[in-house]
Amino acid sequence: MASMSQSKETWISAFPMLEGLDRPSLARMVQNARLVTIPAGSVVFQDGTPSNDYTLVIEGVVRVQKLSETGREIVLYRVEEGQSCVLNTSSLMTGREYGAQAVAESEVKAVLLSAEVFHSLLASSAPFRRFVFSVYSTRISDLLCLIEEVAFGRIDMRLAQLLIGHTGAGSELKATHYELATELGTAREVISRQLKDFERRGWVKLFRGRIELTERAALSELANKTSL
Repeated sequence: MASMSQSKETWISAFPMLEGLDRPSLARMVQNARLVTIPAGSVVFQDGTPSNDYTLVIEGVVRVQKLSETGREIVLYRVEEGQSCVLNTSSLMTGREYGAQAVAESEVKAVLLSAEVFHSLLASSAPFRRFVFSVYSTRISDLLCLIEEVAFGRIDMRLAQLLIGHTGAGSELKATHYELATELGTAREVISRQLKDFERRGWVKLFRGRIELTERAALSELANKTSL
């Protein structure tokens, strides 16, 4: 991680809930904040290691994923601007090791607060506690939704939703079958079979490393179906 030259007084605007901090708490946070730039592709947190700092993302995206013993991966969530990582928070609060792997999906600018400052603010500042637990509760809800999707969701519907969501207003998605499988928490072979089925229906065209949506309306209809 490289130090960042951005002024310590400007990063706080990325976290509106923290602007309600009392002056002593805000001053302590700003004075003790370490501003860093994390290159894309860098490991931010490693599975099984302790968290020494509380990390707040100013810019960029951190992808949090879990790797099974068999080598399968699933993306748990992403930490974006104005957010913190729930597993990082949990590790600091419980003293347990970080339970997944976090990777900088793009270049990330972040604020690091030492565990000592984190615990002090958590104990003394109600606005800081509200921020921490608001982010925490939102992320837990996201994880419960992910568990429900993986356990009960139809893979064809979930893949259609991913294709529609990731292409936005466009018609092309640059991604490998493995990357899509990681997003959906399934095997690459499952995704390949489903994409081949979509291709046979004329809904997509498959190329090396990219997918072209040719029947967006059909995919949208599938994505919006209610799972039986």
